[in-house]
Amino acid sequence: MRVFLSPLCVVLVTGTIRKAQNLLKQYSQHGLDGKKGGSNLIPLEGHEHDFRVKHLSEALNDKHGPLAGRDDTLDVETDAYIHCVSAFVRLAQSEYQLLMDVIPEHHQKKTFDSLIQDALDGLMLEGENIVSAARKAIIRHDFSAVLTVFPILRHLKQTKPEFDQVLQGTAASTKNKLPGLITSMETVGAKALEDFADNIKNDPDKEYNMPKDGTVHELTSNAILFLQQLLDFQETAGAMLASQVLGDTYNIPLDPRETSSSATSYSSEFSKRLLSTYICKVLGNLQLNLLSKSKVYEDPALSAIFLHNNYNYILKALEKSELIQLVAVTQKTAERSYREHIEQQIQTYQRSWLKVTDYIAEKNLPVFQPGVKLRDKERQMIKERFKGFNDGLEELCKIQKAWAIPDMEQRDKIRQAQKNIVRETYGAFLHRYGSVPFTKNPEKYIKYRVEQVGDMIDRLFDTSA
Repeated sequence: MRVFLSPLCVVLVTGTIRKAQNLLKQYSQHGLDGKKGGSNLIPLEGHEHDFRVKHLSEALNDKHGPLAGRDDTLDVETDAYIHCVSAFVRLAQSEYQLLMDVIPEHHQKKTFDSLIQDALDGLMLEGENIVSAARKAIIRHDFSAVLTVFPILRHLKQTKPEFDQVLQGTAASTKNKLPGLITSMETVGAKALEDFADNIKNDPDKEYNMPKDGTVHELTSNAILFLQQLLDFQETAGAMLASQVLGDTYNIPLDPRETSSSATSYSSEFSKRLLSTYICKVLGNLQLNLLSKSKVYEDPALSAIFLHNNYNYILKALEKSELIQLVAVTQKTAERSYREHIEQQIQTYQRSWLKVTDYIAEKNLPVFQPGVKLRDKERQMIKERFKGFNDGLEELCKIQKAWAIPDMEQRDKIRQAQKNIVRETYGAFLHRYGSVPFTKNPEKYIKYRVEQVGDMIDRLFDTSA
C-alpha cells in the first residue's frame, strides 16, 4: 500500500528535521570551519584544519599572544556541536511523534528512517570532521586537539540511550552510525594519549629552550597542564584507554568481572586503574626526559636546581589537584618518592659550597700553639684560606644570584640551610684566626663579618636583588 501525503502534510512531517538540517548547515558554515561540512578546532585563515599550536600552554594559557582567544573559540565550537547532538535527538523525537499521527503504523519506521537520514548524516559528518582534524593535529604533535574530543565523546555516550531509543526500529546501518562515531573518537583519543606520553619521553629539545636560571621547563608545565585537563574527563579518558584494550600495554590483567557484555564497556574501577597507570607513565617519561635535559648544564649545582624546581613543581601540582589521588591508585609511594628526589637535589646543590667551606673547614687546618710566633709558611696558609673563602663566596653568590627557585618556601628553606652551614663554618674559622697576627693588612683578608656572609646568601636565587 502506498501512502500519499499532501504538500501540507509533507511540510509538517519534515519541518522539524529541516530545522535540524538548517542548524547543522549554519554550524558547518560558521562554526567549525569557513567551509560547508568542514571542521577546524583552531582555524587560521587559508589553512583548513591547521592548529599551529606548538605547546599546550600557548593554546590554554596565552591570553595576549597570537593564539589569544583561540581556546575560547575551541570551547564555543565544541559546545555548538554538543548542542547540535542534543537538538537532533529532541527534534527527531518530535518528528516521530508527528509522523505517528499521519503515517500508517506499518510504514512509520521506514518513513522515519528515510526522513532523518540527511540530518543524521550531516551530524555524523561533522563528528568525523572533528575526528579527522584531531587525527591530523596529533600527527603534528598538537595534542591540545584531544581536549575537544573529550567533551564531545562524553556527551555522545551520555546521549546514546536516547539515540538508541529514538532510532529503534530503523535500519541497522542507521542505528550503527552513532556507535561508529563513538568508536572513532575513542580510537583517536587513545592514540592522542599514547602519542602524548611518547612525546613527553622523546622530546628532543635539549640544547635549545633550556631555562638559563634552572627554573621549570616548559615541557613540565605542559605535561602537568595536559594531565590536569584529564581530571574533568576521568571516566571518558579511562574508557578511551580501555576501549583499545591497553591493559596488555600497561600489564593490567583483564578481569571478566570488569567488563560487561559489551566489548567497549568497562567498570569504572578498571578504567580508573588504567588512567592512573597512564598518568604514572607520563610522569615517569617526564622524569626521564628531565634527567636527560639536566645534563645540558655544565654546572652540576645548576643541574640540581633545575631538577629540584621541576620535581617540586610536579609534586605541588599533583597535591593541589585530584591527580595525586589518581596516581595513588597504582603508585601509593609516588608522593614520598618525589619528596626524596627533591631532597636529593638539594643535597647535590649543597655540595657546590664545599669548595668554599673546605678552605676554612676545621679538619683541614693545622693546630697552632697559643703565644708561639707564626712562621712565614703558616701566615701564608692563613692568607690563602681567607682568600680562597672570599673568592669562592663572591663567585658563587654572583653566579647563583641569577638562578631561580620560584617556590618561596623552598627558596627560603635552601637559603637558610646553606646560610647555617656557611656561617657556622666561617664563624669558627674567624674566631680562631681573626685575631692572629698573620698579616699587616687584616682588612685585605678579613673582608666579611659573619652577618654579612648570611646577608649575601639571603640574596641567592633573586635576580631582582
